Amino acid sequence: MNLEIILHAGLATGTVLLFASIGELLAERSGILNLGVEGMMLIGAMTGFSMALATGNPWLGLLLAMLAAGVLSLAHGVVTISFQADQVVSGLALTFLGTGLALVLGNGLTGQNAPLIPNYDIAGLAAIPFIGPVFFEDHSPLVYLGYIFTPLVWFYIEKTRPGMHLRAVGEKPVAADTMGVSVYRLRYFYVFVGGCLAGLAGATISLSVSPGWYSAQTTSGQGWIAIGLVIFAQWNPLRAALGAYLFGALRRAILDLQGPRMILGFVNPLYINPNLGFFLQMAPYLLTILALVIGSRAAMRKRIGAPAALGEPYIRGERGL
Repeated sequence: MNLEIILHAGLATGTVLLFASIGELLAERSGILNLGVEGMMLIGAMTGFSMALATGNPWLGLLLAMLAAGVLSLAHGVVTISFQADQVVSGLALTFLGTGLALVLGNGLTGQNAPLIPNYDIAGLAAIPFIGPVFFEDHSPLVYLGYIFTPLVWFYIEKTRPGMHLRAVGEKPVAADTMGVSVYRLRYFYVFVGGCLAGLAGATISLSVSPGWYSAQTTSGQGWIAIGLVIFAQWNPLRAALGAYLFGALRRAILDLQGPRMILGFVNPLYINPNLGFFLQMAPYLLTILALVIGSRAAMRKRIGAPAALGEPYIRGERGL
């Protein structure tokens, strides 16, 4: 195995999870649980690919992918914020809706080649031994955007007044409303932002990570992993980014482990029995299921630092929250 190659690939594939998990994190910090990330990512992947194919401009495809997923997320917002419906049920329905729309509207796209978002080196930094080839050489601009985006989101949430309002509507919506903060407006806004970032994650796959290619299995369940990452990260964007990159590197390492006969002088068990590779590939998804089970229990959510009002509808005039 080549460590540089594994880490380099981990940054590229981890960027997809980075955008999706931070989008979900922002929605959850406002108090809205959205399990429709997978469906929104598929809509983003399909829209970005089809628009890039039609216009020849992958950047326009990227923007339209964000808008399409953001608009789709508003359906979840209307159902859960205005009608106070169960957020888990609505999120699951959004996944089915997004997946169905992507299958129907994306019919005929499989096998076609759309223009890609090109990769670049960062001059000077790419020449640094080991660090340069891993972090600053032959990456999509979206990967470099992720480096900047994550600390900016952390700073926004923790150190700014709008970030304080975000935390307030997710923790104590009644108190926030009393202070003049519009709980409904902010929750709609962050659900929309979360949808846009899920669309960006999906388009990153079809236009950058798996460039010029689209199928109905493009996202491969990464939307669910992004939701699990938010729980593992305890709603902290810096931890979510670290988890996203580690998961990306792990996926590449598992693939590489299935190749060599010998590793560090020992016979590779995956070479003897390739079926073991499938079990290793299942491991991150099993951890995600575990995180979702933990996150579904109110007492456990409180213990691990979830927003106090997460999953709870806000009805103005009630004082129970």
